[in-house]
Amino acid sequence: MSGSTRTALRSLRSHHLRSALTMLGIIIGVAAVVVMIAIGVGARERIAAQIRSLGANLISISPGSAKMGSVRLGAGGAPRLSEEDATAIGMEIPGVVVAAPLLHAREQFTIGSSNWQGVVRGVTPEYFSAREWRVIAGQEMTPEDNKRVANVVLLGTTMREKLFGRADPVGAAIRIRDVPFTVIGLLERKGQSVWGDDQDDVALVPLKTVRRQFIGTSRANPTFVHSITVKFANWASAEDTMAAIRNLLWQRHRLRTGQEDSFVVSNLAEAANVEGSTTRVVSLLLSAVASISLVVGGIGIMNIMLVTVTERVREIGLRLAVGARRRDILAQFLVEAATLALLGGILGAAIGIAAAIAVGSIAQWPVIIDLSAVLLAIGFAAAVGVFFGYYPARKAARLQPIEALRTE
Repeated sequence: MSGSTRTALRSLRSHHLRSALTMLGIIIGVAAVVVMIAIGVGARERIAAQIRSLGANLISISPGSAKMGSVRLGAGGAPRLSEEDATAIGMEIPGVVVAAPLLHAREQFTIGSSNWQGVVRGVTPEYFSAREWRVIAGQEMTPEDNKRVANVVLLGTTMREKLFGRADPVGAAIRIRDVPFTVIGLLERKGQSVWGDDQDDVALVPLKTVRRQFIGTSRANPTFVHSITVKFANWASAEDTMAAIRNLLWQRHRLRTGQEDSFVVSNLAEAANVEGSTTRVVSLLLSAVASISLVVGGIGIMNIMLVTVTERVREIGLRLAVGARRRDILAQFLVEAATLALLGGILGAAIGIAAAIAVGSIAQWPVIIDLSAVLLAIGFAAAVGVFFGYYPARKAARLQPIEALRTE
């Protein structure tokens, strides 16, 4: 350790209270940056997990708007999608792995004294492949279940907990709108969707069973469905696949030029990524705002170092008179400024990590401590100390020994 470094550390120890107060701005700044980055990275990871829970390479087709005379109905007002549309999409469009038709209804579930209102989805086995949704207990739905309109159901984990608690539901009998069903399986947990829905508060029932028991049959479109979920291969382009779906449905629905689409085709991952991008921008903005306090802390270091130089003019003059070089004086005050900033950065990082963990625990929000970001914040704090400490150090080094010794 050089003499300049020892002198600098000795000076900081002799004014420990002032040193601690000087570091306060850096401590707060680094802690704020660490907390903001931890929360932001956690939010991005949460959204990424929600996107993965939707399934990879998914396109959703839902009903478009309809017009009755001069009255235009909103989205979903044209229930013209059908099972045959899903079959045609799966067979005729290159790159489509599966096309799964879907019906849905909200019904009351009862078993003994327990009851719960939740979502019933009428699906085919292709739906499980499209959503990459595994059955973790019991048996999977089969094409035969749909063909024979079987009263069987697979429960999401939330639905299972509301109706059965921790008991094993497989093989149990429940009633959905007073219609008896047998639980044949339990679905893996998917968690909350990007749009805030609980994906596990659901019961999956064969498509034809939902149509017969809960929806009814339309004379105009006996096989209508509420939506179609399409999974396409990794090598296929989402834009090209969506364009091919639009062209096919235009032909099948006999739409003419100028007519409004009777369907809406959307890329689910693209919609979810928009929210992810928004979260990323917000977290970067918050981190930038938190970084301002680092600059404020650096200004505080400059202010205190200028006061220190003024107080120690005679000491500086004496050192120069006995042979100390100007670069030694410069190094001493730079070391003092950098040490203050570095110690403040380390303490701030420790406080920030503890605060991030506490926030995540209290708010039930995922936080991820990014070690590289923590080290970057500490390094930036040290750089701020050197930057703002250079002027006072340079001022000290440029003092003339005789003038400094004359100072009272």
